[in-house]
Amino acid sequence: MVLSRTKRREARIDDGTRGIGRGVVKYRRFILILAILLLIPSIIGYKATKINYDMLTYLPKEIETVKGQDLLLDDFGKGAFAILVTENMKTDAIEQVSSDIKQVKHVDTVLNLNKVINPSIPVSMYPDIVRKNINNPDASMVVIFFDASTSDERTMNAVTNIRKVVTKDCYLSGMSSMVVDLKNLCEDEELKYVAIAVVLSLIAMMLLLDSFAAPVFFLLSIGMAILYNLGSNIFLGEIAFITKAIAAVLQLAVTMDYSIFLWHSYVEQRDHGLDRNEAMTRAVNATLVSVAGSSLTTIAGFLAMCFMSYTMGMNLGIVMAKGVLLGVVCSVTVLPSLLLAFAPLVEKTRHRALIPNMSRFAHRLTSKYGIFIAIFILALIPAVIGYQHENITYDFTKMMSSNADALPAKYTQYNTAGEKLQNDFDIATTYMVLADADMPAKDGRAMCDRIEDLDGVKTVLGMDSIVGPAIPRDALPEEITGSLEAGGHQLIMINSAYKVSTSECNHQINMVNKIVHQYDKKATVIGEAPATKDLISITNNDFKMVTFVSILAVFLIILFTLRSISLPIILVCSIEFAIYLNLGISGFTGLELPFLVPILISTIQLGSTVDYAILMSTRYKTERATNKPKREAIEIAATNTIPSIITSALGFFTATFGVAIYSDIGIISTLCMLMARGAIISMLTVILVLPSLLMAFDRPVCATTLGLRKKDRAAYEAALEEQKLQQIGK
Repeated sequence: MVLSRTKRREARIDDGTRGIGRGVVKYRRFILILAILLLIPSIIGYKATKINYDMLTYLPKEIETVKGQDLLLDDFGKGAFAILVTENMKTDAIEQVSSDIKQVKHVDTVLNLNKVINPSIPVSMYPDIVRKNINNPDASMVVIFFDASTSDERTMNAVTNIRKVVTKDCYLSGMSSMVVDLKNLCEDEELKYVAIAVVLSLIAMMLLLDSFAAPVFFLLSIGMAILYNLGSNIFLGEIAFITKAIAAVLQLAVTMDYSIFLWHSYVEQRDHGLDRNEAMTRAVNATLVSVAGSSLTTIAGFLAMCFMSYTMGMNLGIVMAKGVLLGVVCSVTVLPSLLLAFAPLVEKTRHRALIPNMSRFAHRLTSKYGIFIAIFILALIPAVIGYQHENITYDFTKMMSSNADALPAKYTQYNTAGEKLQNDFDIATTYMVLADADMPAKDGRAMCDRIEDLDGVKTVLGMDSIVGPAIPRDALPEEITGSLEAGGHQLIMINSAYKVSTSECNHQINMVNKIVHQYDKKATVIGEAPATKDLISITNNDFKMVTFVSILAVFLIILFTLRSISLPIILVCSIEFAIYLNLGISGFTGLELPFLVPILISTIQLGSTVDYAILMSTRYKTERATNKPKREAIEIAATNTIPSIITSALGFFTATFGVAIYSDIGIISTLCMLMARGAIISMLTVILVLPSLLMAFDRPVCATTLGLRKKDRAAYEAALEEQKLQQIGK
């Protein structure tokens, strides 16, 4: 019989976990000592793990912009570059600043554009771009090349040192400057994120649970798991700054459930009269069995990000999947040991839980289920419309801070320099062309002229565009020719009035590509703007892939966990509705979402909050399997699971909402705000909509769920009757 086989399988699992629970209780002192000792290598690993603040380095290595950037480093010995804007400075002062910058370690070349003009040649012989655009009566530009990549530690140190040697009238722009500002801001805020999440979660758990002391040990256990996770990241080589910034907060939010489940199970066993050791043994066993399915959905959601071509998703996905696994391990080893070690304190501080009995509420839900289904259908329409709004941003300035004016000046030097560059020279971004150095000068000038004629192109700075037809190349200073030509390639800089990631800028790059390939088929257009254009295309495809993989993975896990065809459809649809509504609200409010946010929300919210739906559906299935009427089964399921769902969702909310309010980093603040909002929306969806859907689709659910089919229930009743007869015979 199917049901009997299921019971035997569950009995085998229980036998296997019973030994684990008994072992945890027996060796609890050893577990605590080991847990404390493991913190030492974890802290060392955490300190030694390299952090990458450059979001463009996660682009696939095979795309042309990345290959071109590598070529620039290999052939020219140049990686990152920056533009120094000087205001109200005389020529000799600019020359002195340029000379000082040359002395900074890891600065490869300083290209002082005032020195482009050879004093022995009349200025009138130079092209207009040199005479009118390079020199401004009130400002000048100095181009700086570094010998390492944008986010390399050497480049960031060089940027920091350049800022120390230049005067107050100098402003350093460029991606490396932004990376330095972002690093400084992150390092100042990260520990505060954890502190905020811990304090708010602690307050919430103390009020929602029935003990003041137990949540303290929850957080100690989770804190150890977080340190183990962050310390083990050293084996990855490096992690992204977003991963470092939110990993602790996110791990706290998504693994709190396991601690709550262990506590509820332990309290239930104690209330039945068992002693502490036996109660904890059974609680560990129950937790291991119960969190297996819920943790798998969360892990699957994070691992789905590994399918992204943009490898920052893989970076965050691996770290968080590892964190969930470590959270499960600590919840059934470290936490039980802590609770037993401080059992007198824990039990002395028990109090009445804040959440009331939900039986009346559940009864009203089932009596009005048609209304909630109607609301669900009506809300779905605006959710889908808002979800489809074009409100994604790839502007790194906005991702760094949505309100730069509110930040201290030391964190906004990049923004200030960008504004100066735009105001003084009408330049919003600079990118480059790597072309064949042997290209005929006539073709080089023609190519540069055509590029300069494009809408939004302000200046084109290359060997052929500088010298023009009337001036020989050897008339230029060596530092100019050496900067723009090396390794069989020539470097052409394009200054654009269009901002990175805008449709105008992307169209301009398409046209530049089209022009340069007519003269040199192997030429490459590189820089922040072309790389961001590739990023837009790649992440659009990534979003579709990750969404599909995460839904499929979660669907299959629920299918095997609940042994049902229909329940996975109902559960996934419910949480997907919550995700659409969450992202749709941003569409209507006009909030610009950094490009990673929709991808992360679609996976994190699905993987972590579908557990609420699994919890209620599992209880519903258990009650229906004992032949209870559908309404009674759903009411019992809702009554018993809603308090746990509320506690879990509010724990998630408090851990992320405080960070969202506090953080000045745009992408961190936005991501945490949507995670906090998503937890509440998922909670309301499961509490209000899921019972209504179970009421409406009870018949097909029973027909397609193992254990609820008529023959399965008949087998269950026969097994019970046989068990009763055996007891009477004994």
